Amino acid sequence: MGRAFEFRKERKFKRWDKMSKVFTRLGKEIVMAVKAGGPDPTTNAKLRTVIQNAKGAQMPKDRIEAAIKRASNKDEKDYEEIVYEGYGPYGIAVIVETSTDNTNRTVANVRSYFTKAGGSLGTSGSVSFMFDRKAVFRFAKGDYDMEELELELIDFGLTDIDENEGELFVYTEFEDFGAMQKALEDKGIEIISADFQRFPTTLTELTEEQEEVINKLIDRLEEDDDVNQVFTNMA
Repeated sequence: MGRAFEFRKERKFKRWDKMSKVFTRLGKEIVMAVKAGGPDPTTNAKLRTVIQNAKGAQMPKDRIEAAIKRASNKDEKDYEEIVYEGYGPYGIAVIVETSTDNTNRTVANVRSYFTKAGGSLGTSGSVSFMFDRKAVFRFAKGDYDMEELELELIDFGLTDIDENEGELFVYTEFEDFGAMQKALEDKGIEIISADFQRFPTTLTELTEEQEEVINKLIDRLEEDDDVNQVFTNMA
């Protein structure tokens, strides 16, 4: 699970870097976090997590502070998180996570991407059962011993731990996110990023030509400013 996640993450970061949209996405997450729990990260765990992710993505400090200040303004628009599900070409299951201030615009755009690619937008629950939703924490390996750390974190919901290029990836079930976040913070671990990922329970093999078609659909979806993450069961 870990290596597959890291590969997808690396590919996603390359797309985000090329499109220069990651800061916009994080800005929206800051707005939603502040409106949900206030502007103080010490008492707002969700905001604290988003700030960690923003720093991990090298978002400038002044831009983070500006987003928090802007979100504190009652006139600042709010965003709604909506998940869309459907099938792309060749029966590939696709989940699209969005945050939007205009649901009509977002669903119309997402539907058009599916249709133009030869796929179809489905109803809620049509493909989500084919994925496990996990929380993923990323931090520098440093001097931590993986086996010792694994034993220490099992009681807080650890399901897997993996290493890649000097970083550790800790996985928990969706509902154990808060417990694991607190456990890592209590240990003084500086979290680079913490988010939720969807892992397909089974994978579908495609030819290189078919993969190219699916990747074009993913690219179109991720180019949309309302789209946060896209998941598929493509191998």
